[in-house]
Amino acid sequence: MRTIQKRGRSICLVACLLAAMSAAATAGEPWTPRHVAKLRSVTSAVIAPDASHIAYVLSVPRDPFKTGDDKYEDGPNWAELHIVRVADGATRPFITGEVNVNDVQWTPDSKYITFLAKRPKDKNTSLYKIAVDGGEAQRIASAKTDLDGYTLSPDGNRVAFLAKEETPKAKKDAKDKGFTAEVYEEELQNTRIWIAELGKDDAKPRMLDLPGSASTIKWSPTGDQLLVALSPTPLVDDEYMKRKVHVVDVETGKVLLMFDNPGKLGPLAWSPDGKHIAIMSAEDIHDPSDGRLMVGSVATGKLTDVLPKYEGAVSAFGWQDNNTVMFLGDEGCETGFGKVEATGANKKLIVAPGTKSQASNGTSAVAGLKSQDSGLRTQDSPLSLTDFTLSRDGMNGAFIGSTANYPPELFFMKHGDAAPRKLTDSNPWLANMNMGKQEVIRYKARDGVELEGILIRPADEAPRMMFPLILCVHGGPESHERDGWLTNYWRPGQLGASAGYFTFYPNYRGSTGRGVPFSKLSQGDEAGAEFDDLVDAAKYLCETLPIDKSKVGVTGGSYGGYATAWCCTALTEHFAAGVMSVGISDTISKKATTDIPNEDFLVHTRMKIWEDEKNWLFSLKRSPIFHVAKAKTPILIMGGKNDTRVHPSQSLELYRFLKTVGQTPVRLVQFPGEGHGNRKAALKLDYTIRMMQWFDHYLKGPGGAPPPAEIDVGLDKAAKSE
Repeated sequence: MRTIQKRGRSICLVACLLAAMSAAATAGEPWTPRHVAKLRSVTSAVIAPDASHIAYVLSVPRDPFKTGDDKYEDGPNWAELHIVRVADGATRPFITGEVNVNDVQWTPDSKYITFLAKRPKDKNTSLYKIAVDGGEAQRIASAKTDLDGYTLSPDGNRVAFLAKEETPKAKKDAKDKGFTAEVYEEELQNTRIWIAELGKDDAKPRMLDLPGSASTIKWSPTGDQLLVALSPTPLVDDEYMKRKVHVVDVETGKVLLMFDNPGKLGPLAWSPDGKHIAIMSAEDIHDPSDGRLMVGSVATGKLTDVLPKYEGAVSAFGWQDNNTVMFLGDEGCETGFGKVEATGANKKLIVAPGTKSQASNGTSAVAGLKSQDSGLRTQDSPLSLTDFTLSRDGMNGAFIGSTANYPPELFFMKHGDAAPRKLTDSNPWLANMNMGKQEVIRYKARDGVELEGILIRPADEAPRMMFPLILCVHGGPESHERDGWLTNYWRPGQLGASAGYFTFYPNYRGSTGRGVPFSKLSQGDEAGAEFDDLVDAAKYLCETLPIDKSKVGVTGGSYGGYATAWCCTALTEHFAAGVMSVGISDTISKKATTDIPNEDFLVHTRMKIWEDEKNWLFSLKRSPIFHVAKAKTPILIMGGKNDTRVHPSQSLELYRFLKTVGQTPVRLVQFPGEGHGNRKAALKLDYTIRMMQWFDHYLKGPGGAPPPAEIDVGLDKAAKSE
């Protein structure tokens, strides 16, 4: 009997070794912060009116380890212009390297691509065009200040653009002499609309004298009107909550009509015949997002929600013809593509939520072009679509989408296709990476509310092992996580998977994507049931997965940073480590220092603290600083020193109180020159390294005193490799 047992153990051992060898052979390269730092993504895609080409912008991170002129390269991502020929899928880089191209459009004849850029000889951002056949880009419009958006006339001979007026000479002279005092919020300049003739070098742009500050413009198909979004002032708060859609006469600048869109406003567009408009808008002033699709008659000025009671959120739309609007809709963690008549009738789903990308079958959008989506990326993942544009006939579309396997890429779909097909592969090296499995998880909160989120499992999830968990909480809270790519500098994602973590992205109550009523569930109850949902998520996952309930971490930015601070103080018994980014710690002082106080009141707190003593007490008790005496969770606090959304003092308040109480480790890291999130390559990498160092120390390592304040960013290794 002993012999049989030994032989059985030997066979089992050999089988395990073979399995381990096989896994090692296919596991791929583990993720590091440097991998996250080099991810590229498609940020915009515009199909030509005749559907012959697609122009797209590729976001390319700078490499802080690359040297040139004895100086490390740092700064925000570059934005390159690329073009795809639809007939054969051939891709050409058009404007690449150290460039920043934005607001890409096509001329009506499909012969030129237009874009905004500030090139070496420019004083300000200007409008350029480049022929679809290539050649040098030509500047076709400029102003004495930066162009901030534009729209071409239907005949392509004129342009309407957004720009501020030039600072008066007297003010410039005074500033040069040292009179640099700033009057807070009273010296802001409205953004104006200017009309210019194209092809005339001596043509002087003409300003339209409109009330307020303009932010979006669209030239009408009839050529005589503009569709304009105006806010009373250029304050961010007014642009959030008080923008209205106007129809303006091009020649006189007279406002002909105003649509009384409620609350927040998103994109807007004319119907092909110019008789209607479509916009994305809030349902009412308290709706936290602009996820309703509304159509308005230019004859009557009346707006109609064409998807009433839609249990999702519209994220993009486009006119297919005079009577039909196509739209992308977020439904929970998934996205769908459909269309509806301008009257609201005959809604039709074209691509159902959860549909897989056509790239998964090994072919791309055009005949003969093989998909580059291969190698270790074997997950049959749903396609998460975020934007699209249509050709003039409405039969072809360019889409931006991602999956669990790759960041946003360019997709194409024509009438009759089952789903969009992938055209680009901006990160081919991902095929060699070790990827954790991603899936949607659904669970119930303690009060019975159905919730969901997205889970990324450890890449090497061995049986009978227990793993730590990181909750990654989105901001807003008027946003949500899609079942697409979920890894960036502040979201652990696949980096966490390689390091042996479960990472969960909860769409807690108040998130978008499940209809307006769900997105309002947290209003007037900040840090209440919405953050209890996070504890319930962790409890459910610990009960159903091999997760050590004593090793649960939490991280997030902005409102997700607020959640992190709350979890590390008021709910400290449930969390072993936290990393807070640009988060809220004092809801009273936050309201007095943010650049969106009105938005905060209307779609979040729903109360004014000065109107009742109870409101002050409520806000105080819903502030993490009120609960610092309970705090036992080590917390790393990070944020930009120039943040105007959540003032840096929010981080300092929490740090100072926790440091003074002195019963839990705390560290404050501030990023000079950064605002509400990091933009520069070096500081994004710095953030990622510190985040994972903190979690590794407290969820996998010795704990106790904080890890070293100085981090190894790899400069020595980079220098040696060069």
